Amino acid sequence: MAYTIKRGKSKAVARKIRHQRVRKHVNGTPERPRLVVTRSNRHMVAQVIDDTIGHTLCSASTLEDTVKGVEGHKVGQAHKVGELVAERAKALGIEKVVFDRGGNKYHGRVAAVADGARDGGLVL
Repeated sequence: MAYTIKRGKSKAVARKIRHQRVRKHVNGTPERPRLVVTRSNRHMVAQVIDDTIGHTLCSASTLEDTVKGVEGHKVGQAHKVGELVAERAKALGIEKVVFDRGGNKYHGRVAAVADGARDGGLVL
């Protein structure tokens, strides 16, 4: 008798489902743009996006020279990326943002970017 093995969803499929669920509720406006966090195995990118015009207002990344030498490796660099994007957003007059974690869990480097943005003066 043959049995089928029920397998759980892969991590990639679960991430896509989470991403769709988050994007249904998160939308950036000129008064409160969207802070998007993109995470790869090696780098972090944070962008402030106004969805009404579809433009990136400012961004920061671990590829920048000011972030590369930060201690704490990935989490420390992610925190610095959050501080940098907050500094650049405040220079444009942006005080409040909507945090878009994408399909990533709010944990580790994603949470470090959010904490860095808060430490930089942004209201999430």
